[in-house]
Amino acid sequence: MARLDNKVLFFTTSPRTPAKMIPEIGLLCDKFEGKPWNRITQEQFIDELAESSFFEGTGSPSDKAFSARDRINRAPKALGFVDLKPNIALTDAGRALISGKRPQEIFLRQLLKFQLPSPYHTENVKISGTFFVRPYLEVLRLIYDLEYLTFDELKIFAVQITDYHKYEEVKDKILNFRKDKELHRGQYKRFVNDVWANAVLEIHNDRIAEGRTRTRETRDASINTFVKTQKGNMRDYADACFRYLRFTGLVSIAHKSRTISIFNDKKRDVEFILTNVNRNPVFVDDEESYKAHLFNAATPELYTDNVENIIDVILRMSEFTRRDLANYDIEALKDLRDDIVAQHKENVIHEQVAEIKSYALYSEIIDTFNEIVSDEYYDAPLMFEYNTWRAMTMLDGGNIKGNFKFDDIGQPLSTASGNMPDIECDYDDFSLAVEVTLQSGQRQYEAEGEPVARHYGQLKKKSGKDTYCLFIAPTINAATLAHFYVLNHLSIALYGGKSKIIPLELDQFMKLVENSYSYKTQPTPTDIRHFLDCALKLCEKAVDENNWRCGIQACVDMWLAS
Repeated sequence: MARLDNKVLFFTTSPRTPAKMIPEIGLLCDKFEGKPWNRITQEQFIDELAESSFFEGTGSPSDKAFSARDRINRAPKALGFVDLKPNIALTDAGRALISGKRPQEIFLRQLLKFQLPSPYHTENVKISGTFFVRPYLEVLRLIYDLEYLTFDELKIFAVQITDYHKYEEVKDKILNFRKDKELHRGQYKRFVNDVWANAVLEIHNDRIAEGRTRTRETRDASINTFVKTQKGNMRDYADACFRYLRFTGLVSIAHKSRTISIFNDKKRDVEFILTNVNRNPVFVDDEESYKAHLFNAATPELYTDNVENIIDVILRMSEFTRRDLANYDIEALKDLRDDIVAQHKENVIHEQVAEIKSYALYSEIIDTFNEIVSDEYYDAPLMFEYNTWRAMTMLDGGNIKGNFKFDDIGQPLSTASGNMPDIECDYDDFSLAVEVTLQSGQRQYEAEGEPVARHYGQLKKKSGKDTYCLFIAPTINAATLAHFYVLNHLSIALYGGKSKIIPLELDQFMKLVENSYSYKTQPTPTDIRHFLDCALKLCEKAVDENNWRCGIQACVDMWLAS
């Protein structure tokens, strides 16, 4: 049972990306269903997870039991996908999530049932009576009513809807904030930080007055540290809310403006939810009744659970007639709807690729790289993957596959899963894995060193071709450079011999893109391979990794030079 002791909305923050919980729930229930959820099974679960093909960690955690609880007791339990008492069990909602055709739909149902307080989340006596809300429902209402919601508005104001009766008050605060920020265009960041800090002081005025400003994260009880800690919590909750709502397929994110809005073709779905889903928390003091309510995979009812409504959706999206659909049942209609959406997404991506390959987006792609480094995008790691895919596609000459996920309108949704390269390039007689990261320093080496080499080996085995790998980061850490330098000199069976991994700093990669733009014709796979072989030949000749770094720069400068 979690204890609510902070007077802002709580959103589950683990896992950070909703899709990642699906295989972990499957593993838990496949291996441990019917067993008690205790330190023994928690540690065994982490051991099993570390051996799984989808695991993205970098080693065994020091406290396995805590790591297990962090993964399972948060979103999987809170959203009703698993029951941990008296023993581990997969719920009906969990079964629909991991085995059903429409995980986004079941995820939406569970978000709409998430409430504060509940038998899973009870209030600390010091803040008793603060919470009475379904957080995702009320944030969805704000997005709909205000037409969009910025990340700043969510982290400062929306998290204050601890009771849905405060909804109009919070909405008015956001509208006033929008008016005020027009007066501070040249000093927006300072303005936001001041508003944010003042919000923290107002929300926690009673706690501050009582001197209860020390948090679990630090022994420092100063007001400045307290405000900084609370701002961090609000930011993390806002980020989690953005990600979880986006997985439902109802909303889209404009990454540069950091706004979230309702898809135009999903407004009727949202209107139905806001009209029909109960705003009141239920069974707050009755755990068995609450669990029966939460675990039900069929509730609450959604707009497209009605045959006439789903027919209406299909008619608006396609050339089908009502007569064509007369004999379809609800599941068949949903299957048809999903097929139409998938085909539309494929067409949009195909059109994107054609535009990218024409170099029409060259300036935008270069500008996006610069803006990502300047932290002008929400979810910069995702945008880095997406923009690198666009850049590799623009180089042309091969089949370039981004392993990140697209949403229904062809915009980046979530990063590639941890058991594959970020981008795979098929150039007929050779393959190229592309891995990207915004990590720097020692963390870059710790998080990327082993996975990059593993993904390289996986692609080489899968393709059966001569395979290379580009590792791209704003800066290449010295330990990362040394690691790949050594791997390229050693014959390792796991990688089918010596690896062929080339680290590139983002400026170097952008120079390659610039060279290709200025080249007299479009680059070919042969041109790309010449660069890769140039960098690897100099790796063989280099006296050390720093000498190789200079060699890579020389290859970058010479590539496609007339």
